[in-house]
Amino acid sequence: MKYYLSLVMVLVLVWSCNNAPKTDANNNLDVHEAIVQEVLHVKEYSYIRVLENGIEKWIAAPTTVVEIGGTYYFGKTMEMKNFESKDLNKSFETIYFVEKISATAEDTKLPLTTNPHPVKTENPKPIIEKKEVNVEASGNTISIAELFKNKESYNNNLVKIKGEVTKFNPAIMNTNWIHIQDGTEFNGLFDLTVTTSENVEVGDVVTLEGKVTLNKDFGSGYFYEIIIENAIIIK
Repeated sequence: MKYYLSLVMVLVLVWSCNNAPKTDANNNLDVHEAIVQEVLHVKEYSYIRVLENGIEKWIAAPTTVVEIGGTYYFGKTMEMKNFESKDLNKSFETIYFVEKISATAEDTKLPLTTNPHPVKTENPKPIIEKKEVNVEASGNTISIAELFKNKESYNNNLVKIKGEVTKFNPAIMNTNWIHIQDGTEFNGLFDLTVTTSENVEVGDVVTLEGKVTLNKDFGSGYFYEIIIENAIIIK
């Protein structure tokens, strides 16, 4: 009798093991390794399309800086089906939320700091110093102070503005970046960022015409309350 009872118990144990609920072992790994294919930044999250073991998937992590083609690591995931991001106006059939994404596997095991948003604690944009310049508006140009003071009224409009080039960064994100000042300021704002295909040199005094854009977010921490885009130089 004891023999048959033992045999039944063994058979039950084998059946239980073979019929246990299946889980996605990949999702329960301590550390995932993936290659970044695409990044979409919003206010508090980075939506990242990655390639993991030859399979593409979307993950969402607290806003962080990652490079396309870079290898990154993250811990356990929480799967969300048919998730809609209102910030992106985009729906994901499946997306995996992670606590953080790191450049090394070891970092994924460390607890989050009090601020899980590294983009907000870093400032990748250069610190701009106010220069001793004095460029007066003339004709139909406006001053930098006027633009900052009444930015809402200029939003999405073409403006002409004159100033001295204080910084020039060519060929970043397929455009050239100019910083100009004219000596005026409003509430401590005195430096204006302009994107253009034109080439200039620091110290040049130029008159630019371009479209005013407010609250422009290029991602990776490059956020501008006001910027002039696709400007041309008026001769």
